[in-house]
Amino acid sequence: MTNSTILITGANRGIGMELTRQFTEDGWQVLACCRSPEDAADLKALATKYPTVEIFPLDVTDYDRLVALSSQLQDRPIDILLSNAGIYGPREMAFGEVDAKSWRQVLEVNTIAPLMLAQAFVEQVAVSRQKLIAVISSKMGSIADNSSGGSYIYRTSKTAVNQVVKSIANDVGGRGISAISLHPGWVKTDMGGSNAEIDPNESVLGLKQVLMAAGLKQSGNFFNFDGSSIPW
Repeated sequence: MTNSTILITGANRGIGMELTRQFTEDGWQVLACCRSPEDAADLKALATKYPTVEIFPLDVTDYDRLVALSSQLQDRPIDILLSNAGIYGPREMAFGEVDAKSWRQVLEVNTIAPLMLAQAFVEQVAVSRQKLIAVISSKMGSIADNSSGGSYIYRTSKTAVNQVVKSIANDVGGRGISAISLHPGWVKTDMGGSNAEIDPNESVLGLKQVLMAAGLKQSGNFFNFDGSSIPW
């Protein structure tokens, strides 16, 4: 049993649900956030079994609600603030077909919301022991790794959030706070699809090791779930 606390957004399914399950079973206090807790059967079942799981309704793009939740949790140190909620957006938009409205929606969730989350909860992170802000990004956001083109909307949202993480690391490092970007792998989830390479359990086992080892030395960097570095 530990006295450590992690806040996870998008905690009701896929990687977020598996992160919630594994951290809970490791004895962590988990602040599990999702848009519609009433529809999150698996998450509610976990919370029924483990009193260390607390569920909070949160649409990460509802910034007034984000501030209100921070106020509600103002006396709770948060060792790991994990921005996991994300969307892919339309998949069939090649060059010449990209829709600006869809692009803005994905940028709102994947890029802007993680920064707003960090700004809202930085004080709770600052008074914790581990002092870590982490964002689930994607290798598809790596400019160096892009050899196939396409996927303009999703790629740019993840490239941009990597820049957000880099700036956060620079801005809050003086307070002892670290910030990292994470690639969870190509995971068999609703987003990743059934042809993906690994299941959520394998992804999260690796992500946990990276998260637990992260400190100021790792801050401002981009890591694969296996702990290897990914070029920007």
